Amino acid sequence: MTKRIALVTGGMGGIGTAICKALAEAGHAIVTTYSKPGKETAWLAEMKQAGYDVHAYQCDVTNTEQCATMVAQIHQEIGTISVLVNNAGITRDNSFRKMTADDWHQVISANLDSVFNVTRPVIDAMVEQGFGRIVNISSINGQKGQFGQSNYSAAKAGMHGFTMALAQEVARKGVTVNTVSPGYIATDMVMAVPQEHRDKIVAQIPVGRLGKPEEIASLVSWIASDNAGFMTGANIAMNGGQHTM
Repeated sequence: MTKRIALVTGGMGGIGTAICKALAEAGHAIVTTYSKPGKETAWLAEMKQAGYDVHAYQCDVTNTEQCATMVAQIHQEIGTISVLVNNAGITRDNSFRKMTADDWHQVISANLDSVFNVTRPVIDAMVEQGFGRIVNISSINGQKGQFGQSNYSAAKAGMHGFTMALAQEVARKGVTVNTVSPGYIATDMVMAVPQEHRDKIVAQIPVGRLGKPEEIASLVSWIASDNAGFMTGANIAMNGGQHTM
């Protein structure tokens, strides 16, 4: 059987790397993105040394034309994308009264506009082949909100609105669209937070620990599988019980 091709945006971060590995272990051919040259050479070398053959394309996911060009190149050089994980994103935290217009637009563009920019050029091919899996990586803060993250919370909540609408449009074509909303995960970024602040975060999580990137990745891998074909338009929370609804 020919390997299905999975595109993971922002795949070189903590959660993104774990998702790339999990999808590769499930038998997918993996493609990821990076915005600026720098760390991709070392990351690709580390992945290859670990036994993962990953393709990487430079692309600014906030740029509609670059995304369309990238997808066209992947389709021509590797094959049709069957799985898309919209994982790329940034934060620019500040209380709303101190937030600049630039803080707002950068976060909305990187976290929400990017979902349109990358999904639009892949959706037609998924529909035509009668199979597709789109997974949008949102956040617990898109569900409950967070002080200092009006921009990020709005973008992440918007991702699931996109999920629910698109899921209804393509359900009969064999394409599912779902959201995953992680809580606080033990990525390098979170582990760089001072210990006393991390302790306060953990104290709010009923299971008493941070999540693991591999746990999120395992969920994404299942959603991308044939076994998840009856689930679409869903928002799956994995946050240790910190927020339930």
